[in-house]
Amino acid sequence: MTRTGESGMLVAAAGVAAFGVTLVLLAGGQTIDARIGLTFAVMVFAFGMVHFAIRRWAPSASTVILPPAALLTALALAEIHRLDPVRAGLQQWWLLVAAALTVTLLGFLHHRGIATIRRYRYLYLLVGLVLLLLPLLPSGGPLPLRGLEVNGSRLWLVVDLAFTEMRFQPGEIAKLLLVLFLAGYLAERQPALAEKPRKFGPFRFPEPRQLFPVVLVWIGSLVVLIVQRDLGASVLLFGAFVGMIYAATGRPSYLLIGGLLTIGGGIAATRVFDHVGRRVVAWLQPFQNYDGAGYQVAQAWFGMGTGSLAGSGIGLGRPDLIPNAATDFIFAAVAEELGFAGSMAVLAAFALLVGAGFGISLRCRDRFRKLTAAGLTWVLGLQAFLIIGGVLRLVPLTGITLPFMSYGGSSLVGNLLLLGLLARISHEEQT
Repeated sequence: MTRTGESGMLVAAAGVAAFGVTLVLLAGGQTIDARIGLTFAVMVFAFGMVHFAIRRWAPSASTVILPPAALLTALALAEIHRLDPVRAGLQQWWLLVAAALTVTLLGFLHHRGIATIRRYRYLYLLVGLVLLLLPLLPSGGPLPLRGLEVNGSRLWLVVDLAFTEMRFQPGEIAKLLLVLFLAGYLAERQPALAEKPRKFGPFRFPEPRQLFPVVLVWIGSLVVLIVQRDLGASVLLFGAFVGMIYAATGRPSYLLIGGLLTIGGGIAATRVFDHVGRRVVAWLQPFQNYDGAGYQVAQAWFGMGTGSLAGSGIGLGRPDLIPNAATDFIFAAVAEELGFAGSMAVLAAFALLVGAGFGISLRCRDRFRKLTAAGLTWVLGLQAFLIIGGVLRLVPLTGITLPFMSYGGSSLVGNLLLLGLLARISHEEQT
């Protein structure tokens, strides 16, 4: 696909968002107003900025990165507008901020190159850990930064701007910094991690000192779970590390070790933490616990069931009956109003994004670029799987956001920056 074709698909995605808002207004008995044109303009301007930045500073980048993300964002804007017009307006502002930051990143990498990132990997580790710990700040006091607990998890940061307050989830940026650190670290340690001098039964393992980082990150993910009570961030953090070690070595034993540690940590967390236990109950027995832990999952299933093949139509369903439909359960809301066809469109868009990302990684000749592309793609795919799998009851709910779809500015910023990094890596490997 050419750049011209890419730009056409981005405009088409903007049209999908505007058409969705139109249907919401008509279904609610409202008149057509400026919100339709504003939605179209914001989509065209935001993704147009990123598109032209790629044309100028990464012209050889893959053309199948932006269009799927634009489609997901368009569907999300229409559905969020249906659920909460005020939040939809805020999401549009965040989309513009995310696009501006992505353009800035592409401009910086044009002058410095992706190799510059590798030099500061330990700085990324430090900043990433600080960002993860910032929500632990006191909820009150004179500081302009305050931690905030939402639904039992402490992963929000409140920034006092004097004239208003802004909420931000720093973990969305921290995940990118930790991936960059891991890519730099593993690029140096790959030969040692690939060696298997120790044998235990039919399995061969590297020296124990080489496994120390795996255990360390496992402990770190448990600390996040214990202190912040954030199941999603802990699973995503550890899952990203295990996936990147596998990408660096190609050794299935790391997946086995990571899987056993994940299962062990999950069982322990279920018995120690009430909120984790409730999510497991909601996963296994939602309808038997309809009045309690299973209410949200059960309502999501009722909604998806009524959506059937073609859906009830945007604005004609009742996704508002699902708690947190605009954030944790945006996929269920889309499945109810767009049906199985809309659900498959969402899954296909994510599959295309993940396929494009891993394709970029496979084509990379430089080890650092290869691991960075693989890590970023793995995080994106794992995050999408965890939240969609939680809605479909394939895995327990983790409380993380669905990339490009869930309401939340920090998630939108983090994932659009992720695409900017992938675009730059793709360009450098083609030149």
